[in-house]
Amino acid sequence: MAGVRRARQETLRETRREIDDFLRIGAVQVAELDLDDGTGAADEEAQAAVLRPGPGSPPVTSGTVFVLVRRAGLPVGTLLGQVPEGADPTRVLAGLARELPRGAPPEPRPAPPSASVVVATRERADQLARALDSLLAQDHPDFEIVVVDNAPVTGETRELVERKYGERVRYVCEPVPGLAVAHNRGLAAVRGEVVAFTDDDVVADPRWLTELTAPFAADPRLGCTTGLILPARLRTPAQVLLESHGGFAKGFVPRTYDPEHPPADEPLFPFTAGRFGSGANMAFRTAVLRTVGGFDPATGAGTRARGGDDLYGFVRVLAQGRRLRYTPRALVWHHHRETWRDLETQAYGYGAGLTAYLTAILVNRPALLPALLARVPGGLAHARRLTAVRATGEGAEAVGAPGGHDSRTHPWPRRLARLQRRGMLYGPVGYLRARRALRAAGGEAR
Repeated sequence: MAGVRRARQETLRETRREIDDFLRIGAVQVAELDLDDGTGAADEEAQAAVLRPGPGSPPVTSGTVFVLVRRAGLPVGTLLGQVPEGADPTRVLAGLARELPRGAPPEPRPAPPSASVVVATRERADQLARALDSLLAQDHPDFEIVVVDNAPVTGETRELVERKYGERVRYVCEPVPGLAVAHNRGLAAVRGEVVAFTDDDVVADPRWLTELTAPFAADPRLGCTTGLILPARLRTPAQVLLESHGGFAKGFVPRTYDPEHPPADEPLFPFTAGRFGSGANMAFRTAVLRTVGGFDPATGAGTRARGGDDLYGFVRVLAQGRRLRYTPRALVWHHHRETWRDLETQAYGYGAGLTAYLTAILVNRPALLPALLARVPGGLAHARRLTAVRATGEGAEAVGAPGGHDSRTHPWPRRLARLQRRGMLYGPVGYLRARRALRAAGGEAR
């Protein structure tokens, strides 16, 4: 008993030290810099560069800045810059940005198919309004927006949609709680050839919907697309810590995942679905998603499973022989959670959602069990890596703020790693409890 007590006390002391270190993380400005490569200027200094603050951020000043770099409007990379006191932020950051690789020329983009955007929400009218304003500014030629009000306790969301957006946004109410239930309700209501999903805490780039849906016109076997997610703000330690460990970004290189040609560098394919993208920025061919039955309603935020609904959708589509494409030109800015407690909840939920979705796959598609069992050894190693305590970067670049994609510049707290592992252990139980709760609420489990 004494040994257990000492171990608990040491864990508490370690967590206090981690929280103290966490609270010392400073804020980072967010901006985007567009380099106009179409000027024809031979001198790079003469080329135009336009610096803008990130969504909802003040103008850039001296200090640390997280920058999305665009070339002719298209995202090509991120960097972390330090603007000295009194210096011109545009000149300093443009100098750094021009050192980034230019990348391949953009591929021709076909005309996008008709699209529907589904936004599930619950009692967050202020955030929803910000998201809807950005969605209504899309350059897509033919789209609709459907708001799904999930298990509302007030009439604020309905009132907002009817008062401010009128016929431009359709309102649908889904009384059964759960993100997947809400998404399925939206899926049943949409009219577009492609259905896109995003969250109420994002700001969508004006090109987002066109870039996310155009690949469907070029590839008849495509079942799903995902896009780039960057931080809208890095004002709190929690936001900076999350983004310094990669955030939600999947890089700036387009990639197609084809079940007929499994990627050699993804030995767990398709079960590491988190590598493909996230639910805040995804789209499906509507008929394909309906054919596979949509999302498992016992997964997702708002259920005992805590998450995994998007991952389930990715794997079900791939299991149908459809391709999935990641396109970084489809950008949304995400408002990360703001507190240590938020990160604790998020870490546990990610762990639970991961194993809950795997349980859902096996319950609903038992034919996939042999493929999953064959990947168990690699899966265990992946789980250890996923929940490992990640150390800081090395050398002068370990500046304690986010930089390029997949950089690691802050130590990942052991407390969060332990919570993620606990979530993984809970996930299968949570999923089964969610199925029972769904039946009790009159819903329909898969």
